[in-house]
Amino acid sequence: MTSILTRPIPQRTRDMLVQQGLHPVLAQLYAARGVRDKSEVGSEFSGLIPPERLLHGTKAAALLADAIERKQRLLIVADYDCDGATACAVGVRALSAFGADVGYLVPNRFEYGYGLTPEIVDLAARAPRRPDLLITVDNGIASNEGVARANELGIATLITDHHLPGDALPLATCIVNPNQPGCDFPSKAIAGVGVMFYVMLALRAELRKRGWFKDRPEFNLATLLDLVALGTVADVVRLDRNNRILVAQGLKRIREGRMQAGIAALLRVAGREAKRVSCFDLGFAAGPRLNAAGRLADMALGIECLITDDTARALNIAQELDQLNRERREIEGGMQEQALAMLEELEAGDAYTLSLYDPSWHQGVVGILAARIKDRLHRPAIAFAAGTAGELKGSGRSIPGLHLRDALDLVAKRAPGLILRFGGHAAAAGLTIRSEGLAQFNELFERIVRELLAESDLARSLETDGPLESAYMNLDTIRLLEREVWGQGFPQPLFCDRFAVASQRVVGEKHLKLRLQKDGKSFDAIRFNSLAPAGAAIRAAYRLAVNEYNGVQSVQLIVEEWESAA
Repeated sequence: MTSILTRPIPQRTRDMLVQQGLHPVLAQLYAARGVRDKSEVGSEFSGLIPPERLLHGTKAAALLADAIERKQRLLIVADYDCDGATACAVGVRALSAFGADVGYLVPNRFEYGYGLTPEIVDLAARAPRRPDLLITVDNGIASNEGVARANELGIATLITDHHLPGDALPLATCIVNPNQPGCDFPSKAIAGVGVMFYVMLALRAELRKRGWFKDRPEFNLATLLDLVALGTVADVVRLDRNNRILVAQGLKRIREGRMQAGIAALLRVAGREAKRVSCFDLGFAAGPRLNAAGRLADMALGIECLITDDTARALNIAQELDQLNRERREIEGGMQEQALAMLEELEAGDAYTLSLYDPSWHQGVVGILAARIKDRLHRPAIAFAAGTAGELKGSGRSIPGLHLRDALDLVAKRAPGLILRFGGHAAAAGLTIRSEGLAQFNELFERIVRELLAESDLARSLETDGPLESAYMNLDTIRLLEREVWGQGFPQPLFCDRFAVASQRVVGEKHLKLRLQKDGKSFDAIRFNSLAPAGAAIRAAYRLAVNEYNGVQSVQLIVEEWESAA
């Protein structure tokens, strides 16, 4: 059972935002999300936190500028998700434009695992052109052994990352990470692609200081903001003010048709219009197709899509990625059925956690599986797949109230050696254990989560923005909301109202189509993946959406949840 709640909306703040010129609906939504002044929702590039605030950003810029001037070989070591791929593309494009000799390497997750491992360093050193400097993007903060190996080989390392560090930092030449000790950069939620973009901003400033652009054109880093927006949204980081500016600027460029050939191609194969693109399209259309390369094949395919300027090649790669994404869905669907069948046998209702394993599961898809199970049962969930040499690779997702990486840290400290490797964030984390340790891990993880969560934390609730006046339930309001930046920590508007149910019928075998009435007006509505009939009157949590049929657009309510209003 899900409780439908309403976010507190400070009326004085809402009224003040209206007086400052904001649309009444936006004023209500912003006030509920903690915005106190119109200036806080500005999306101008000038509002970004300056690069100087990022610890070691200027040191990284000097290191890179020296390498460029000396014509040294740079090699970017990328992560295999969307954030890592976009961060790599930002690095390749910017460094190339600045005159650097740069290449990239993305570990195949099934052979080498995650991050800058000693094996990856050895692979880089054996390359036809040995690098002078290794640059990590969206990884590296926990790569102590890999950095040590690079030091042995005399290869310098620049770590750019945003993940939480462990007890000891790697002994790299330079580390840029807003979450490392001593860094007072205010946007701790910046994605890996955002960190790399900031390092490139600092590098451009350093090159300007050295007179590098006297005889060369100066590359406009704003042309990379579409990549920054995609990686930021796809990594589901909290959209604080700085991240919202980065995403808003990227969306603006995409809507104006100024984007990388690869992003245009990804949107095209997903059937999304670039001129109306939203955060939803980046997170649920372009992002998953890019991620499919890292999950099922090799993320080099996704990176190539993002760094090519050949529109035909970009489209060919995007079509390959689209096919991989279809395969990923099929694999995930089968795994989800297996997982839910396992849960029925396990009687998961009494447990605080869900840790599941099946030898047939694909390690590239366990993260999505964990997310689906977490969403369905509102429990912290970890799904394991078989790795190499008797290891299990796990990916977990958490619910509000439980910091998953910190919980895994407690498991590691109470049972040293049980977890071989782990890392991540509050909401998502990955880990590797030995297969014989699965039962011990499950038991200890359950015990620790019971210490950290109250039973009330396991009750599912849905926060809404309260009622919406009927006068605003129109296409103009939908377009107004579509132009804004919504996402993690700044949730998409979800309204709640009482309706009379005029009619209801099943469509597509698993969805419920409704006709709802409020204030004498009728609205089409749909509830996806649910056949439970509605009563004569309901209190519904819903989103506004556009329904297009035969070229005619109309308002449709996407119902997320309802309860009887009889």
